[in-house]
Amino acid sequence: MQGRKIDNAEIAGQLDAFASLLELAGAGPYTARAYRRAADLIRTTPAPIAELVLVGRARELRGIGPGIERRLRELVETGEIAELKELEREVSPELAGVGRFLGVSVRRMLEIGRTLGIRTLPELRAAAEEGRLQEVPGIGPETERKLVAALAREPARVAPRPLLLHRSRPLVEAIAKALGGVAAGDPRRWRDASERLAVVCSSARAAALLDRFEALPQIVTVVERETRRALGVTVEGVPVELVVAPPARFGTELVRATGSPEWVAAHEPLPDAPDEEGVFRALGIPFLPPEAREVGFSGDPGRLLELADVRGDLHCHTTRSDGRASAYEMGLAARELGYDYLAICDHTVSVGAVTGLTADDVRRQAEEIAEANERLAPFRLLRGTECDIRRDGSLDLPEDVLAELDWVQASVHGGQRGSREELTRRVLTALDSPYVSCLSHPTGRLINHRPPNAVDLEAVFARLAEQGRAVEVNGLPDRLDLRDQHVRLAREAGVAIVVNTDAHSTRGLGNMILAVATARRGGAQAGDIVNTRPLEEILGRAARA
Repeated sequence: MQGRKIDNAEIAGQLDAFASLLELAGAGPYTARAYRRAADLIRTTPAPIAELVLVGRARELRGIGPGIERRLRELVETGEIAELKELEREVSPELAGVGRFLGVSVRRMLEIGRTLGIRTLPELRAAAEEGRLQEVPGIGPETERKLVAALAREPARVAPRPLLLHRSRPLVEAIAKALGGVAAGDPRRWRDASERLAVVCSSARAAALLDRFEALPQIVTVVERETRRALGVTVEGVPVELVVAPPARFGTELVRATGSPEWVAAHEPLPDAPDEEGVFRALGIPFLPPEAREVGFSGDPGRLLELADVRGDLHCHTTRSDGRASAYEMGLAARELGYDYLAICDHTVSVGAVTGLTADDVRRQAEEIAEANERLAPFRLLRGTECDIRRDGSLDLPEDVLAELDWVQASVHGGQRGSREELTRRVLTALDSPYVSCLSHPTGRLINHRPPNAVDLEAVFARLAEQGRAVEVNGLPDRLDLRDQHVRLAREAGVAIVVNTDAHSTRGLGNMILAVATARRGGAQAGDIVNTRPLEEILGRAARA
């Protein structure tokens, strides 16, 4: 059967919308999460998913089960998911998005919609003005007053809950692509958690673009519209600003919508120019890439680290701990990315929350890695470990085993809420081992979930610099640890930096761009980064331990 031509971004968008509506309709969280994971997978898969679906190969992708496969086939063959259309009739994404945007629970907002028979923001405003909100069970005078006040406030331009980069960048890039514009705001600067999302377009006639923006599937409602700009809201309640600049001012508006508010304010008034280069020339300052348009950068940052500079990844996991692919599969994927080497760093047993490897397990894994290397040569898998740092600072593997390895990542997992003194002593004690190559995700943060721990980074950086050890920028989207400002501190202390993915799947290797961008935000150049260097130098670092 000939399927409709539909690209990966559109498929991923439909699955995301389906996941959101399933959540709104009260489906179990695991079902919605499965569709959202499938959307993330499809969004980053280079192969055309529609073609895989039509030839019956969709389930070759990890995480695509029979239920999701059926939805994919329906979407590819008919152009829609019937259940999604049904949910859209029953549940108002617009009201859900407005509720999240205003800080009102989705359940409460949908109850308002059902009781009053309304589905849109204008209908909600009208009901509020007519004094009908108290007809909804559970809404008394005080709740009504708060809702009316929220509707009357000037719309906020920042997300109520910051979006991680792997969600925010695809969102604004998809909108920009649909409108022929450029993604801007926090995602363009690769800020670790995006609050301001924007798209800038160039057109002498703005009205048509504003209409197209309002009709996009990602935008459930527009809460503000002016002659050349609009503020839309997604079903998750995330505001996205569209700026339609006259061609002669496109560069000006793109610079303004990209830089941090403090950086932009420091350079106002921005001169008019059709491109960004013209703005910088008129300002009389060196051109800065988007990542550098933050307070703290001054002068010419030089040639910042590029993804193409990276020659290998020194932190990934396999099925022997909590990964989803074998050592060979991870190595093959890394080789296809153009890397020269990849370090297999599975967890050790003290991490507790996931399967970890004992000393005997690590030695048995050496056989698997050796066999994989015979198939992958001249590419090289390195024997490594993500060795847990115990509460007393000792390492989770004996030194004779650590001595056999090519690369040792030392990590704190449990006890992240310890005091500054406890955590610092724990890390410094671990660094007494001559076999540690690199300290992993030093602050232990999980963006939006767990704040950075209290470790004294200055003391840790001083010890790492003294010993010639490295520190990691971890590319997992919810970590990005070290973060930008700490990368700058590490560089100032003379500490070598490693950009890693901590990948738990072959797809996770693609997060290297997040680690690279975070290092760039800290001013890192290729010479600061260990894994821009050839294999011989990587092995030489281990030999000097």
